[in-house]
Amino acid sequence: MNNLREKSIIYIFMAYYFCLFFAIGSLGPLLSSYFKTVLDLSTSQIGLLMSLTPIVAIFSQPLWGMISDYTQNPKKMLLIAQISTIAIALFYSTITSFGMLLFIVIALSLTQSALIPLSDSIALNYVQKIGGNYGSIRLFGSIGFAIAVLFSGRLAEIYSLSIIFYIFSFLILVGLCITFFLPKSVPSNQRESILKGLPVLLSKKNFLLFLVFVFVVFGPISANNTYFGLYIQSIGGTLTGVGIAFLISAGSEAPFMPIAKKLISKYGIYNILTLTAIVSAFRWFIYFTNPPLIIVFLSCLSQGLTVGLFIPAALQYTREQAPESLKATAVTIYAGLGLGLGEWFCTFISGFLSEAFSLKAIYVLFGVLSLIGVGIMQYIKKDSTISAKKEIA
Repeated sequence: MNNLREKSIIYIFMAYYFCLFFAIGSLGPLLSSYFKTVLDLSTSQIGLLMSLTPIVAIFSQPLWGMISDYTQNPKKMLLIAQISTIAIALFYSTITSFGMLLFIVIALSLTQSALIPLSDSIALNYVQKIGGNYGSIRLFGSIGFAIAVLFSGRLAEIYSLSIIFYIFSFLILVGLCITFFLPKSVPSNQRESILKGLPVLLSKKNFLLFLVFVFVVFGPISANNTYFGLYIQSIGGTLTGVGIAFLISAGSEAPFMPIAKKLISKYGIYNILTLTAIVSAFRWFIYFTNPPLIIVFLSCLSQGLTVGLFIPAALQYTREQAPESLKATAVTIYAGLGLGLGEWFCTFISGFLSEAFSLKAIYVLFGVLSLIGVGIMQYIKKDSTISAKKEIA
């Protein structure tokens, strides 16, 4: 009976992740095209607007996580974030002035930034309790994202790019309804002071270096979602072509998500993360060479290996570094300071780089940052090995 209940909850998580990432895939990848085509903004203005989301997330995600850990009720915090996100997104499409856009982007970022880390915290808590596989759940997010970009891109061509806000809001609403069926987290008996526990987490040298690694490797991957559509259009692609590229990219993650846990166990978390950085660097340098469209589409397959392995490995490492009472906080710090700051930097700088030189110039920056990540991860691996040997001795 328990086994049947566990399976049904896993299916609920799968449906939830599909809806959440379908919503994100409907909005994020096409937002820069909306700014360019509908509002006629410059690439530097687009870069500024798109960089606001990750910079806001740097502060908002850890705050959401700390409140979640303090209340010991991430599900309730997730519901609050979902309701707020829907309300703001529906208002988004009515804004035309740049000044108001700055305000609405910040507002949406404050609420939307909580959705993935809080969802991950709930899912990871449950799968670790039953001995499940997070990757098997998360792959439905990749499938949802892949389908969403193609679906929304096609509808945007038929109707208007403004439709992406309504698709986004509807799917968040469906996800909100599913959230009521997600399991509640079991309150921790080790409920320590967040202000006391947080410095302990941030005092770990390797955890801080890991955040830098996430910054330089996943920052370009996230920022690419902003500029990739513009890049494809610049080399002759259409909005449907943008959808196809994102479909290939996100769809290729699906085969890797379920087997990530096995690969991490077999080859080690440090080697897997190093591999993601190497493959990412190779992909970015290919884009600098201005390849044919077919090569760009084929290169999208590499995202399966990078994102499909990076996310489960990074989340596992993050939670291993945190005490039981600070798991949600650790995940949101990783999301805010690592993912958020990296995405902000790469998105913000890339807007000016592309305006000063060309869109392909940003991929030199992405490639160099990814190679720096390889060096950082090798240092963390070496230092962790030495520390482990000292503990055994």
